[in-house]
Amino acid sequence: MPNMLTCRSSGRQARGSALLTVLWLTAALSAIGLALANNVRGETERAATALDDTRAYFIARGAIERAALHIQWGRFYHTPDNQPMYFRYGSPSIDLDFPSAVAHVEVVPETSKLSINAAPPQELLALFTALGEPENRALAIAGAIVDWRTPVTPERPSAFDAIYLSRAPSFLPRHASFQENEELLLVQGITPDLYYGTSLDGGVSGPAAGGHAALRDCVSIFGSSAVDVNSARRETMIALGVPPADADAIIQRRRQSPILDPQEFREIQNSLGPAGLRLRIGGNTIYTLRATVRLKNGASLSAMRRSAGALVKFNFPGNYSGKPPGYEVLRWYDRF
Repeated sequence: MPNMLTCRSSGRQARGSALLTVLWLTAALSAIGLALANNVRGETERAATALDDTRAYFIARGAIERAALHIQWGRFYHTPDNQPMYFRYGSPSIDLDFPSAVAHVEVVPETSKLSINAAPPQELLALFTALGEPENRALAIAGAIVDWRTPVTPERPSAFDAIYLSRAPSFLPRHASFQENEELLLVQGITPDLYYGTSLDGGVSGPAAGGHAALRDCVSIFGSSAVDVNSARRETMIALGVPPADADAIIQRRRQSPILDPQEFREIQNSLGPAGLRLRIGGNTIYTLRATVRLKNGASLSAMRRSAGALVKFNFPGNYSGKPPGYEVLRWYDRF
């Protein structure tokens, strides 16, 4: 017969092994449960973030359309003391309050930018220099832009054509006016970093500010020879001959409040000499509207921001096209 002590020892070992197995299974199931819980929580948070992003996006679109109406109505609706009820011409922004969010809409007339089709080479050179490009690169890029918009003949071929033909895929420049701002991305020497920039805060930009302005904020096919004093970038004003120190002073002044008083504006113009004549208040009929939305979270605002933009053309009464009053959205920017 087996020894009684040996049987008891075997029984204890079996029970011990079973206990260890149960403990291992419990630990494994706990780890799986914890991982599943973390995964579910992460997916829930991502879904909530995606939902908030979608909500904010559509509110941003609504803010752009509402701001466009305010700009249109601003010319007609006034208070008893003749103050605009919705929008004062030349104002650089509109703040809108929604039940579930707040929106800040930047009103940027295309006249805050240089005309990419009409700016002379010296202004383009000054602009790229102000954007931080070395002088030799600035000169080459300015020359490439002029070449792109200049017709050529067999007797006077373009020196840049061979560069574009060597690319993959190859192409030839238009040698005609730019039809879209984004055409600039095809021009020799213009990189996405130069075109889109690293700072869109509307303030003094450059290395000291941690970035540079975007070329797209400085030039446009709808640009003008005189730029809006309240929204023109520092680099744009410098390209027009405004000294850097005076450009900085204008930006600091308009941060306090928009420059809308005609008398104050004339004083600024006079202080700048001939360069002051290249400034104006407000725009014509084409504006870029950039809405930044923050959702309401009880009494506070969400840290998440969502931006969208649109290029809008206004048809004011008596417009040359004979169109009924209103506005047209020429282009949407889902992220701006």
